[in-house]
Amino acid sequence: MNFELSETQRMIRETARQFAHDELASTAESRDEKEEFPHDAVKKLGELGFMGMVVPEQYGGAGLDTVSYSLAVEEISRVDASCGVIMSVNNSLVCYGINEYGTEDQKQKFLKPLAMGKKLGAFALSEPEAGSDATNQRTMAVRDGDFYVLNGIKNWTTNGLNADYVLVIAATDPAKGSHGISAFIVEKGMAGFTAGKKERKLGIRSSDTVSLAFQDVRVPLGNRIGEEGSGFKFAMKTLDGGRIGIASQAVGIAQASLDAAVKYAKERKAFDEPIAHLQAIQFKLADMATEIDAARLLTLQAAVVKDSGKRFTQHAAMAKLFASKTAVKCALEAIQIHGGYGYIREYNVERYLRDAKITEIYEGTSEIQRIVIARSLLQ
Repeated sequence: MNFELSETQRMIRETARQFAHDELASTAESRDEKEEFPHDAVKKLGELGFMGMVVPEQYGGAGLDTVSYSLAVEEISRVDASCGVIMSVNNSLVCYGINEYGTEDQKQKFLKPLAMGKKLGAFALSEPEAGSDATNQRTMAVRDGDFYVLNGIKNWTTNGLNADYVLVIAATDPAKGSHGISAFIVEKGMAGFTAGKKERKLGIRSSDTVSLAFQDVRVPLGNRIGEEGSGFKFAMKTLDGGRIGIASQAVGIAQASLDAAVKYAKERKAFDEPIAHLQAIQFKLADMATEIDAARLLTLQAAVVKDSGKRFTQHAAMAKLFASKTAVKCALEAIQIHGGYGYIREYNVERYLRDAKITEIYEGTSEIQRIVIARSLLQ
C-alpha cells in the first residue's frame, strides 16, 4: 500500500487545518458552552467545497476521494468535533446516499444544493424503539396515489433542527421485515413535519440533536430513494460510509488530546523540572501517539478500500471501533496528565473527553461494530 499522500490530498488537509485554526478555534469553547450552532462556519465550509467533498462536480461537489474527505474531517474535528460531525453527516450520510442511489431528478433538486453547502441535510434512522435494532421501524409510510403518508417519531437526529432535507427510513410493509423498509427525502416545511426541542448533551454541544415528528406528512413518490423495500439496505450501506467519517472525527479528537498533553507536559513543572521529563508521562504520550497512528491508518485504509470500489463494511467497522476507543482513551490520558487542571473548563481537554464518548455510540455502537466485524469474518 502506498502511504504517501498526493499533492491534492496534502492541500486539502492543509486547507482544512488552516480553516479550523482561523474560523473555529477562537469560538469552539464558547459555542460548546452556549450550545450554539456554527451557522457561519458551516456556510464557509460549503463555499470551500467541504460539504460535498466526494460528490461529482456536475452535481455541485468537489469531486474528491474519500481519503481527502477523511483528512478534512480529522482536521476540523481536531479543533471542533461539533463542526466535524455536522460536516460528516452532510457528506457521508446525506450526499453519499443521494449520489449513490438517487435518481437524476433527485440529484439535480436535492444533491446539488447539499453538496454546494447551500442546504443542509440530516439522516433519520433511530427511533425510541429502534436503536441498534434498526429493523424495528415504527415510523410508517403508507402509499396514497402519488404520495406516501408518513407517521412516526425519529430521535437522535444530528442536524435535525437546521436541516433543509432529511433522509427518513420508514416501514412500508412491516410484514416483510427488513425488506419492507423504504427511504424518503422529507423537506423542511412539509405539513405535519416538526422538530422537537434540542437535546442537552454531554458533548458535541455545538451541533444540534433533536427528535423529529411526522404526522400525516405527504411525501411525493418522487422523493422515495430507490425501490420500495430497499430502504434498510440503503441505510446500512450509507452507514458504512458514515463510519469512516466518525472514525476520522475520533482520530481528530485523539490528536487534539495528544497535542494538548504534549504542550502541557513541556510547560508544567514538578519537582523542579517539566513533567515531560518524567518517564510515567513519557510512556503515556508514547502510547497515545502509537494508538493514534494505528487508528489513522485503519481509517485511511477503509477510505482507500471504499475508493477502490470494493466492499468496505469490515474495514469501516474496524476503523470506527478502534478510533473511537482511542479517542476516549487519549482524552482521559490528556486529563490525567493535566491533573486537576484537566478537570476544569479553562482547559480544552475536558471538552475532548465529552466529545469523544459519542464516537463509541452513534452510527453504530462499538458493540454493533464488533458484530459487523465478526459476521464479516465468519461469512
